[in-house]
Amino acid sequence: MDLNTVWFILIAVLYIGFFVLEGFDFGVGMLLPFLSKHSDPQEQDRLRRTMINNIGPHWDANEVWLLTAGGATFAAFPHWYATLFSGFYLALFLLLAALIVRGVAFEFRSKDDNPRWRRLWDTCIFLGSAVPALLLGVAFANLVRGVPIDAEMHYVGTFFDLLNPYSIMAGLDTVLTFALYGAIFLSLKTKGEVMERAESAAQRLWLPTLVVTVLVLIMTYFYTDILTKLGVNPGFIPIAGAAAFLLSFYFIRRRQMGWAFILVAVSIAFAFLSEFMILFPRVMVSSLNPAWSLTIYNAASSPYTLRVMTIIAVIFLPIVLAYQAWSYWVFRKRISGLPEELTY
Repeated sequence: MDLNTVWFILIAVLYIGFFVLEGFDFGVGMLLPFLSKHSDPQEQDRLRRTMINNIGPHWDANEVWLLTAGGATFAAFPHWYATLFSGFYLALFLLLAALIVRGVAFEFRSKDDNPRWRRLWDTCIFLGSAVPALLLGVAFANLVRGVPIDAEMHYVGTFFDLLNPYSIMAGLDTVLTFALYGAIFLSLKTKGEVMERAESAAQRLWLPTLVVTVLVLIMTYFYTDILTKLGVNPGFIPIAGAAAFLLSFYFIRRRQMGWAFILVAVSIAFAFLSEFMILFPRVMVSSLNPAWSLTIYNAASSPYTLRVMTIIAVIFLPIVLAYQAWSYWVFRKRISGLPEELTY
């Protein structure tokens, strides 16, 4: 295995880690206006603060996975980075703007008790969660479907070339799956009314999420070249991911949310693992000519750069993983919504 392959795998791990960890964060943000409805404004604010405080200690660390994946892409595969960020410029700008607004909202929401002030930032948290979930699903679907790239590795399409039935359905699937994931997470991390509402939301969200997921899985076999890559592993991974998602409903109905959370996390990881397996050894598929696709070789940095990056990754990646595991352990307890528990 050469370093080009190693870095493709590492970047895949970073993106998959981001979706598994940030997915429930996005889900909680999208559910914020729906699971907190109450006739009493003060009680509604308490419910919202309970939800936000469950992701408050983690959201920024989870987003580091995306930033690291982007930085690794730039350093290891600069032509991939250049083509991706120039071709998906508007979509990535909207993604970045949404993430910035979301981060500001978490910090600014509780700076003032004015209900209008808090509603403004609650809306920002909702949009800052829903928009990235949708755009990331659209972007990754286009990577495997193919986009117009010429022989010079230049994206020659427009923003609207990214909007097609497959990518839009994949974006909707990402939104619904993350919302379900967030509901399950809240049921594990809260007590009382929020927990009951989250469990009910998980049961209602599972079926529409399943329908859209099945549609995306079927469309993948028609809109990508997965059939030409089918072997034991590429065929097994998406089916295993779908099976994990199906099994999650059994535990949701029995209110065994720990197992449901694990199974949905596995289904998310396997879904994006399948995309990277379809891509390999390509990093972006050209819809104009398969020979013009970007690969881990024609888009890569020099061997020396890859060697230096590998040394740095071996040193610092375990430290980052240990710190994040420690932070989840520290904030592992459920939140009941008492005033002394709420900082956001």
